[in-house]
Amino acid sequence: MTVIGTPLKASSMAAVAGRIADSGANIDRIERMARYPVTAIDLHVSGADPEALRTVLAAEAARQGVDIAVQPANLLRRGMRLIVMDVDSTLIQGEVIEMLAAHAGCEEQVAEVTEAAMRGELDFEESLRTRVSLLAGVEESALDQVYDEIVLAPGARTMVRTLRRLGYRFAIVSGGFSQVTDRLAADLGIHFSRANELEIEDGRLTGRIVGDVVDRAGKAAALRQFAAEVGVSEASVIAIGDGANDLDMLNAAGLGIAYNAKPMVRDAADTAVNVPYLDAIMYLLGISREEVEAADAEAGIVTPAPPV
Repeated sequence: MTVIGTPLKASSMAAVAGRIADSGANIDRIERMARYPVTAIDLHVSGADPEALRTVLAAEAARQGVDIAVQPANLLRRGMRLIVMDVDSTLIQGEVIEMLAAHAGCEEQVAEVTEAAMRGELDFEESLRTRVSLLAGVEESALDQVYDEIVLAPGARTMVRTLRRLGYRFAIVSGGFSQVTDRLAADLGIHFSRANELEIEDGRLTGRIVGDVVDRAGKAAALRQFAAEVGVSEASVIAIGDGANDLDMLNAAGLGIAYNAKPMVRDAADTAVNVPYLDAIMYLLGISREEVEAADAEAGIVTPAPPV
């Protein structure tokens, strides 16, 4: 199991160890995975049912304000070869449709619908078509402006760069728009991309989507398709997302990670990461910060010095 905190206090670790002991399990080995910008500790535990332990520790993690992931200690942990990510509020900060809405003067209205959809209160396809209709008349050039304004999640480039070196494949699956996500995939070196396509006529958005909507079921279908193309089982897929639209995708993967997610998504996922660093997910895969920095040094990439 992996424990992540900012900070990770001794009192929190003591509480976690107490819950492990209460479950009748033993801590066989302790390994530090990172000490900045988060603290991550691997605990190799034996003598307890993983599902029962996950349930007990989820409650303790909430009390302590830390993240705890429980996984089988097998070769699959470092053998997973496909990572499928949501884009808005996961790979990038913010929502592209809201950034486009700012150009149409309806950002607040679109944001309200987006929040309700991500909480699972609205049908995604209906909510998307409603929001996209408000973008009718926006100039196509706004897509370029929005792309230039995108801010990646902290650690996104590090995670993709490092795991690509280790043979991982990446896919992004988004309820957003291919005019943005395809460029993002090319920029980061992501192998597969699936998103909705905005209809454009005479240099302006029409307020309509071309073809079928990539919704909750569509994301899971894309995950299965990409896994088949890579030649790995669904058990060898890691899915990362934050909203209700990602639930089927998270459930289809061997490891579903709720990243700074809505409560209903955290409850349904295999594990949750609530620190604002996407590369913290590498610690769940058994890859330490020291290994990342060593690989970067070999490639001539300078990483920031740790705090003293």
